[in-house]
Amino acid sequence: QDLSLPNGTPVDTSSPASSSSLLNRLQLDDDLDGETRDLFVTVDDPKKHVCTMETYITYRVTTKTTRAEFDLPEYSVRRRYQDFDWLRNKLEESQPTHLIPPLPEKFVVKGVVDRFSEEFVETRRKALDKFLKRITDHPVLSFNEHFNVFLTAKDLNAYKKQGMALLSKMGESVKYVTGGYKLRSRPLEFAAIGEYLDTFSLKLGTIDRIAQRIIKEQLEYLVELREYGPVYSTWGGLEVELSEPLEGMSACVGNCCTALEELSEDMTEDFLPVLREYILYSESMKNVLKKRDQVQAEYEAKLEAVALKKEDRPKVPTDIEKCQDRVECFNADLKADMERWQNNKRQDFRQLLMGMADKNIQYYEKVCGTA
Repeated sequence: QDLSLPNGTPVDTSSPASSSSLLNRLQLDDDLDGETRDLFVTVDDPKKHVCTMETYITYRVTTKTTRAEFDLPEYSVRRRYQDFDWLRNKLEESQPTHLIPPLPEKFVVKGVVDRFSEEFVETRRKALDKFLKRITDHPVLSFNEHFNVFLTAKDLNAYKKQGMALLSKMGESVKYVTGGYKLRSRPLEFAAIGEYLDTFSLKLGTIDRIAQRIIKEQLEYLVELREYGPVYSTWGGLEVELSEPLEGMSACVGNCCTALEELSEDMTEDFLPVLREYILYSESMKNVLKKRDQVQAEYEAKLEAVALKKEDRPKVPTDIEKCQDRVECFNADLKADMERWQNNKRQDFRQLLMGMADKNIQYYEKVCGTA
C-alpha cells in the first residue's frame, strides 16, 4: 500500500539503506522551492581580530540576488555579532507586527566555555547563518531597508552613526504604547497561541536540561573508558599467552571511546542549539503577542472614551479607525508568522530527530561491530 507524509510527499515502503537516506530525500523535498528564490545569503569564513581594546570574531556575509532593490547581483561584507544584534533590533523597531528570528545568546553556548574556541565559533556561525536565512525567507522582513543595508554596506558603523528615519508609523505607534492600558481578555485564538507557547517552551526546557545531563554523563563515562582501555594493553604485556585477546579488548574499548565521543559532539553541536533556538523563538513570539495585546488594549480604551464623551464623537472616530487598523494588522501578521513558524518547526524537528536517531544507530553499529 502506498503511503504519504502529512505534506503529501509519497514514501517508498521499501526499507532505505539507512535513516540518513530518507532524511536526504525529505530535505530534497523541502528545497524544491529554491528555483523560485531571488535572494541567497550565507555566513562563513570566521576570522579572529585582536585589537588593543578588544578581541572579536567577524564573519563573511555573502549575498547573491536578482532583486531590483539591490544595485549589484552579489555582495560580500564582514560582520561581527553586534552587527547582527543591531539588525535584529532595527527589525523589531520597524516591523513590530512580525516575528523576528532569535539570535544565539551573546556569551552562552551550551557546553562551550571558550567563546574563541573553534567549537564555539562554528556553532555561532551556524546560528547566525540560520538567522539570516530565516529573514531571507520571510516575505516582508527580507525587503526591510535595514536588512538591505546590513547585507550591502561596506562600513556599517558609519551607517549606524548616521542612522535613517525608517521607523514606520506602525513602529512609532507601538513603540510609544505604554502599560497604561489593560487588556480585558485575549481573543480565543490568540489565547490558545499564548497557552501553546507557554507549554512548548516549558517542554523544550525540560528536554534541554535532560539532554545536557545525558551529555554530561556521557563525557564522565568517556573519561572512565579512556582509563579503562589501556589497562588491558598493560596486562597483555605482562602475560604473553593472553596478549592477543587482551589487546583485542583494549582496541574494542578504544573504538567505543571514539564512537561515544562522536555521539556526544553531535548532541552538543547539532541537537542542543536547535532546542535553544526554539526556546528563544517562543519567547520572541510571546513578545509579539504582548505588543498585539497592547494595541488591542489601546483600541478598547479609546472605544470606552468615546462612549463616555459623546460630545467628542465627531473628532475621535478617525483615531479609533487607525487603532482598529493596527489591531487588524497585528492579527493578520501574527497569524501568518505563526503558521510559517509552525511549518519551519515541523521541518526542523523532523530533520533534527531523524538525524539524531540516525546518529544513535550509527553509534550502536560501531560499538556492536567492535565486539
